[in-house]
Amino acid sequence: MIKRKASAHWSGGIKEGKGSISTGSGALSDQPYGFNTRFEDKPGTNPEELIGAAHAGCFTMALSKVITDQTGKEAEALETKATVYMDKEGDGFAVKRVHLELTGRVADIDEEAFVAAAEAAKANCPISKLLEGGAEITLETTFEG
Repeated sequence: MIKRKASAHWSGGIKEGKGSISTGSGALSDQPYGFNTRFEDKPGTNPEELIGAAHAGCFTMALSKVITDQTGKEAEALETKATVYMDKEGDGFAVKRVHLELTGRVADIDEEAFVAAAEAAKANCPISKLLEGGAEITLETTFEG
């Protein structure tokens, strides 16, 4: 079993308070976040952005494996952008959708094989599986050959 750790600290109320997020690897160390970075598009990070980064990274890595396993080819370049949608729900908010935008270049395969590999990666990457119960995950592909 692989374990990865992260932590968050918060002081104060929801609007005026301030927090920080850290990862066990040290990639993020006391990265500040707050109401303004989450709900007002101010500079800084927020949980939804971090979920998007995790999903984009997981999906793209999974796609690389699927392409190699299914076609015997290696990707020249794969780029994924994830948009995480948080909607008002009752008295709070909920993440209900993640949209992945993929652009990829893999020599010697066709677009149909590329799209099939992308769909398989979307269904099977661990972060997709985590989000699967509560969020719709959509995928848009651009195949560059």
